[in-house]
Amino acid sequence: MTDLNRPARLNRTVLALLGLLLLAAGGFALATHFGRLHVLDPAATLVPGTAAPPTWGWYAATAAAVLLGLPALRWILAQLTRRPSARTWRFDTEPDRGRTELAAGTAVVPFTEELRAHPGVHQARATLAGSREAPALALVITLNHDADPQEFQEHLAAEPLPRLQQALDLEALPVSVEFRFASASGRSLA
Repeated sequence: MTDLNRPARLNRTVLALLGLLLLAAGGFALATHFGRLHVLDPAATLVPGTAAPPTWGWYAATAAAVLLGLPALRWILAQLTRRPSARTWRFDTEPDRGRTELAAGTAVVPFTEELRAHPGVHQARATLAGSREAPALALVITLNHDADPQEFQEHLAAEPLPRLQQALDLEALPVSVEFRFASASGRSLA
């Protein structure tokens, strides 16, 4: 079975490689400074000459730092938003006659399609996590820029959620909803 959370694995790999690279660079700098490595002269200047760089150099360095820093900040903030891991639910009502297994991702497909069909919804993602005894549903709903989140939330509580609860034979289903808004061009603004 393939890993269902490939972006998280990629993020961990990139962060680990970046961390190792920074540790190696710091170790090299410390070893050179304290004379353990004789590759560079510790007393030598970092760059030749003592004149200040031209004014445009400061502006170019600032612009480059901002252009690199903003996507890095966005990436770091995206790491804080975590989707709960989905499981396979087992229905063992009569263990001697067999058991039924249901992938949690499969269980929410019709529910997600129903949410996407609602007017004003641009995109919908649902993750059913936890066990059958302690379920949790995480929703990320991208609405069109002119849609009303309160109206959608009332619709959600009135029709789709009770149907999903009934289909899964659950007495209670805790739900967390994250609303995002799409721009007029259809891109998500979150």
